Amino acid sequence: QVQVAESGGRLVQTGGSLRLSCAGSGRTFSSYAVGWFRQGLGKEREFVATISGSGGYLDYADSVKGRFTISRDNAKNTVSLQMNSLKPEDTGVYYCAAGSLGDDRKDYAWWGQGTQVTVSS
Repeated sequence: QVQVAESGGRLVQTGGSLRLSCAGSGRTFSSYAVGWFRQGLGKEREFVATISGSGGYLDYADSVKGRFTISRDNAKNTVSLQMNSLKPEDTGVYYCAAGSLGDDRKDYAWWGQGTQVTVSS
């Protein structure tokens, strides 16, 4: 049982970089995998990246491989998503979620409220 909250979303130019943060609550935060998902306007929510509780396993959607990096600092109860070489198609509301390790929304039980990322073309 954890709570998560995203922050860091803003307007950024194409080719720019942005770092999102997911803050978790509770001393057991490190027991849960954390996934990042995004939802563009008029689109379904899609998987972006995930990281295991210990940080030893990472996975990414094909669309962001080589550009995005997920990491976590369990001492601070945070998970970060470093986004580089941003494209307009990266625009959307980004959500972090805690749960089991996976690439499906149903793998995650606890969700933040989202943070808006807009990449201008």
